[in-house]
Amino acid sequence: MRSVGHRLQGQTALSRRFFHHILNIVKHIQDYYAPLIGEFEQVVLLSLLRLGNGAWGAAIRRDIQERIERELPVSVVYVTLQRMESKGMVKSYVGEPTAERGGRRRRHYLIDTPGEQALGRSYRALKKMAEGMETRLEEL
Repeated sequence: MRSVGHRLQGQTALSRRFFHHILNIVKHIQDYYAPLIGEFEQVVLLSLLRLGNGAWGAAIRRDIQERIERELPVSVVYVTLQRMESKGMVKSYVGEPTAERGGRRRRHYLIDTPGEQALGRSYRALKKMAEGMETRLEEL
């Protein structure tokens, strides 16, 4: 005869599998409705995710340039951030003026939920498409 603890443990495992299944369904629904984003939008969102919410445009640009080893015009990051803000993927706020910036304010950026969903969808799609070809892709 099974003990009560063993039955509860079995139900817990079943509950975890069911919960995991439901989360996968929700993730697929989010992926279906998440917007498609371009390569540079992905790069900007990845940089913002890495730097943390509250990063400013110059720091994002510097991070991207260091990681992809490519020089970027100053305006390209700001134009992309403005476009993503108009799509609701990113939000911004203006910080307090600082003496080191001559009393000027700095605009800070935050990833909003649609931006997180779009970035997650892009990452999962790329990962699925590259599955089994990682070695070959590294050689290209």
